[in-house]
Amino acid sequence: MSNEKNRVYIFDTTMRDGEQSPGASMSFEEKIQISRVFDELGIDIIEVGFPIASPGDFEAVAAISKILKKSIPCGLSRHTKKDIDACYEALKAAPRFRIHTFISTSPLHMKHKLNKSPEQVIESIKEHVTYARKFTDDVEWSCEDGTRTDIDFMCKTIELAINCGAKTINIPDTVGYSVPSEFKKIIETLLNKVPNIDKAILSVHCHNDLGLAVANSLTGVSAGARQVECTINGIGERAGNASLEEIVMAIKTRNDLMPFKTGINTKLLSKASKVVSNATGFPVQFNKAIVGKNAFAHEAGIHQDGMIKNRNTYEIMTPESVGVKQTSLVMGKHSGRHAFKDKLTNLGYSDVTDDIIEVAFGKFKILADKKKHIYDDDILALVDDSLIKKEDNVINLKSLRVFAGTGEPQKADMTLEVYGEIKKASETGDGPVDATFKCIKKLYPHDVNLQLYQVHAVTEGTDAQATVSVRIEENGKTTVGQAADTDTLVASANAYINALNKMIIKRKKTAPQEYGQQKKEYEQQKMKGI
Repeated sequence: MSNEKNRVYIFDTTMRDGEQSPGASMSFEEKIQISRVFDELGIDIIEVGFPIASPGDFEAVAAISKILKKSIPCGLSRHTKKDIDACYEALKAAPRFRIHTFISTSPLHMKHKLNKSPEQVIESIKEHVTYARKFTDDVEWSCEDGTRTDIDFMCKTIELAINCGAKTINIPDTVGYSVPSEFKKIIETLLNKVPNIDKAILSVHCHNDLGLAVANSLTGVSAGARQVECTINGIGERAGNASLEEIVMAIKTRNDLMPFKTGINTKLLSKASKVVSNATGFPVQFNKAIVGKNAFAHEAGIHQDGMIKNRNTYEIMTPESVGVKQTSLVMGKHSGRHAFKDKLTNLGYSDVTDDIIEVAFGKFKILADKKKHIYDDDILALVDDSLIKKEDNVINLKSLRVFAGTGEPQKADMTLEVYGEIKKASETGDGPVDATFKCIKKLYPHDVNLQLYQVHAVTEGTDAQATVSVRIEENGKTTVGQAADTDTLVASANAYINALNKMIIKRKKTAPQEYGQQKKEYEQQKMKGI
């Protein structure tokens, strides 16, 4: 490993400490997938697991050790020779590997967990760090519950561990008890009082029980630590660990105050987050820093206006820098006209008049009070509705009668007004909706792709009003139709017809020659009695 003064090594423990989070168990295949992503991400050391814990853990550590190209695989062991042997056996196929061994050093843990005296802990360090060193020159030692350990005793144990061959000394805030000012003092004291500390890299491993894991980790780095132990999405026991993506991006973004560097390819952070989330089944909270769904989303009108003028007004890093495609101006009830107009431009409506925008914006505000999420298709539908006058409709539903149930094919009888002419048709289909849509296609021949058919109940009960959404596509153009009725099939027919009318009017506005030709062909078919 490099000895660059300002290089911070990233030690990931997602597959070890992260997996100890209740319900976060990962399969062998999932760990393989995660390890490949982590290797590509540029993580320096990957703590793959606890080999002695189970045959599955051993198997995963052994397999991953063979496939890593850049990252150093690491196995965890307690102070027992069996644990250390298991680490070696699982890791030995790797060209480089690390054995990470630990023992508790706080008075509370020594008395109630270990039932050992400080002198016995000292002897254990001497025996087991020396034993681990026989298998590799890359040994890491941790003083569990370090932040509740007597500082003079900690200095003594660390000096001994280094003398026995440990190249990395890790200070865990095992229960997330420390605060930044205290943690800084611990790191500074160790650097000043341990005589051989220059022969090892000082590491920090902070838990998030008080929500301070990242703050403590960064304070530790600023004080002189050069390795951070962390997890993707901050998963881990209880409230979790320091979040890898937050650590890395804090260093990158505030390099003026923290002049350090990591080897992480930050553009893969979002990918890593998704892979871990999918493997564990733990969703990433929407407001999670760096990788949350809302991390680069803006809804407030003032913020959106600022973002449109200059993205630096409300973003301290670019979404692209962490692998997110782009900033999202989320349209909601707090959005203003400026953001709404900008959204329309991005959706291809750059030439709509201010009158149309005003009408559509009014409808948008009403909808935003009713819906939690406003999607682009919702906005497209609002604008299309504002563009289209009822008298412009080519097709109008006059009547619909549907026969459904068992025993007989589902059938629809329909009457439409098409270009002012009353037309009737009967069709059977694979269900009443299919039969209904076939009638429409027969009475007004067309060729579009049905991309979406969705039914929502507006109210409760068997007499609930249903809102149906239909999205159709033709030559790269899409339109959305919506309709509501207590009869779902009537709503379905009207929604489809609504979308079709919008498509016809789009043809008229964007391709008048094509529209005229289609109308001419329809008239010719009408003359022939088709």
